[in-house]
Formats: sequence, structure tokens, C-alpha cells
Amino acid sequence: MATPKKIHVKKNDTVVIISGKDAGKKGKVLVAMPAEGKIIVEGVNMVTKHQKPRGMGQQGGIINKEAPIFASKAMLVCPSCGKPTRLAHKLLDDGSKARLCKKCGETF
Repeated sequence: MATPKKIHVKKNDTVVIISGKDAGKKGKVLVAMPAEGKIIVEGVNMVTKHQKPRGMGQQGGIINKEAPIFASKAMLVCPSCGKPTRLAHKLLDDGSKARLCKKCGETF
């Protein structure tokens, strides 16, 4: 079993895509997969999937859904200044760690 990797974004973070076909799009992180180093972002990397009906009441057809992308292609958007930024980590007085915006210095 491979050791889990660290990724810089968490679930419910807002990110902007910095490279690839969806460069410049903003979205919320729906799923973070640290073991693979990938994330699923709302409205980004949409793929079409041909789905068979499973069960009596379900309907099959072609559906659009988000596919995973590498976390390194996404940059975190600071909630206070609204700009794409890198993360800094700061140890607080009570011993816990906080994430810090490199541009405005705010914690989140």
C-alpha cells in the first residue's frame, strides 16, 4: 500500500484552474483524493458517460459528470481577498495549525 500524499486543497475550498483545457475556471472542490493526488471540482473537466439503467425505475442515457484532475493544476482562492494564492501554514498559540494567504496574510 502506498503512503498517502498531501494535497494543498480540502473539500469545499474554492479553486481556480491554472492549466489545461479548463484554465481560468473557478469552482468548489467536491472530493479530495490525497492518495491519488487528485481532486474533483464542480463544473470542471466534464466528461460524458454512457450509463445503463440499473434496476426497474432507473433510466439510462448519456450523462455529464465531473472527472478528477490533478491537484497541482488548481490554485486556492483566498476567501478574504478573492485572489488565487499559495498557502502558508502558521502555528497558533494554542498549538493548532492555521492556513494563511500569502497575498493578504489572512488566516482561513
